[in-house]
Amino acid sequence: MAGVGRDSSYPEMMLFLRRTALFIFSLLLGAASGHAGVGFGQPTVGGSQAVIRHGVAYAPAKAPDAIKHAIWAANSLRRKPYKWGGGHGSFSDWGYDCSGTVCFALHYAGVLSTPIPSNDLRRFGQRGRGRWITIYSRPGHTFAMIAGLRLDTTGYRGTEGPRWHENARDTWGYEARHPAGL
Repeated sequence: MAGVGRDSSYPEMMLFLRRTALFIFSLLLGAASGHAGVGFGQPTVGGSQAVIRHGVAYAPAKAPDAIKHAIWAANSLRRKPYKWGGGHGSFSDWGYDCSGTVCFALHYAGVLSTPIPSNDLRRFGQRGRGRWITIYSRPGHTFAMIAGLRLDTTGYRGTEGPRWHENARDTWGYEARHPAGL
């Protein structure tokens, strides 16, 4: 078929489609959650710290859009169960493991195009803690701190799976990484 294929406009078209999909996802997520806030009808709070209300993370108004999108997207996972390998074949799954959860948030922040396992997250982005997001990874487990909240899959019996937590956890033995600029 003439004119079909990758040309110089392909990356721009893919970026446009990705941003359009993020916008539509944000609208749908806001409508489904019943929460209103600043920007795309998503839950927000003033300042630079996210908060949790009834299990839903509210993005800080002063956070970059990438962080808001990561938070709002991760909210859609909060009732999903833990599933070993979940979120690895696709960002859309019925359950998620630790790295699948973190990759989901990174994808909707616009910094990751395909899911990667925990060991690869140990080399993702830049070393050290980020201003808005830090990925903590070690062999066997990964979690993220996003705008002051912990996105993690560990929990007590019956609460395993992608969830927001207000408390941090011990990071001894973890590699701290962050996306450039965040």
